[in-house]
Amino acid sequence: MSASPKQRIVVGLSGGVDSAVSAALLHRAGHEVVGIFMKNWEDDDDSEYCSSNVDFVDAAAVAEVIGIEIEHVNFAAEYKDRVFASFLTEYQAGRTPNPDILCNAEIKFKSFLDHAMRLGADAIATGHYARRRVLPSGESQLLKGLDPLKDQSYFLHRLTQAQLSKVLFPVGELPKTEVRRLAAEWGLPNAKKKDSTGICFIGERPFREFLNRYLSHEPGDIVDERGRKLGRHVGLSFYTLGQRQGLGIGGVKEKGAPRGGGEHEPWFVARKDLERNRLVVVQGHGHALLQSPALEAADCSWISGSAPPAGPYGAKTRYRQGDAACTLAATEQGIALAFEQPQWAVTPGQSAVLYDGEVCLGGGVIASASLITPTSPAQ
Repeated sequence: MSASPKQRIVVGLSGGVDSAVSAALLHRAGHEVVGIFMKNWEDDDDSEYCSSNVDFVDAAAVAEVIGIEIEHVNFAAEYKDRVFASFLTEYQAGRTPNPDILCNAEIKFKSFLDHAMRLGADAIATGHYARRRVLPSGESQLLKGLDPLKDQSYFLHRLTQAQLSKVLFPVGELPKTEVRRLAAEWGLPNAKKKDSTGICFIGERPFREFLNRYLSHEPGDIVDERGRKLGRHVGLSFYTLGQRQGLGIGGVKEKGAPRGGGEHEPWFVARKDLERNRLVVVQGHGHALLQSPALEAADCSWISGSAPPAGPYGAKTRYRQGDAACTLAATEQGIALAFEQPQWAVTPGQSAVLYDGEVCLGGGVIASASLITPTSPAQ
């Protein structure tokens, strides 16, 4: 964390411990700190799953202990227009979007940043586990958080130079254990509050139940790669590639197969057959239909403002995976990545994020992935 003395810094206080410690660190470093609580979702906000009211109470309690002002700002309209509408469009097209990435680019580092600048802020700060480095040229680089288990640079890869130049990540250089220790030492009321695991606007409600209210759904057959009917799905939008839970199907045993064979291996979603409204599933985590040696991505965004040159890099095709060695090439629509080792359940709609060591370069939205072996569609 670096900031020149006595800056006016507006901190996004979410009610969680990471943003609380971020605000406390900046305040203790002598900066003028103002807290902002962002309300991004209003529908059924009084339900058991949407915790924004509880989170605001927690954020206000943190602000009182630290000794800073806090403002409640409503970005729900912007969120619905810029993030949620895109989220639904992607699901209806059979893809699996990552709304947290779009929320960061459009709300937390655009609407929130603009609001903070109107308040006279020199910079904003968030509780993300990431770091910023300024090069002698003045260019800002986005670096991984030092805690490998908490690094959130994947979710921030769409930030621009203009956005990144105004952002501080105070906890990016700390392990989570130290963040909680500091929170307890400083008497912050949310020191032991559990981390949120839900999508930014949905919270931790049952996901299928939530989507059911917004997406049209047409039930269809669940089939294996040979076209054998195994069950029924409730609508293709409600499933994602690699999904294991909630399929409601058992094993299929070949006639005359020996006992103790692979017929009881778990089923995984391998692809969505939109044309025939069928969900294709396979048995076994290592099945060929779940392995992709290459992908293509579009709608790319690069931290530096321009695409990196072709060559070897590391990439993540989903959050919480190690960097996979790959080779980058440009395409007409964006980029192509060829991996040294096949990647599991590469999912259209998710993001492929590129790294050069600890530097996050940016990335794009996965458009398609190749299979490890040529396989004809299920008949």
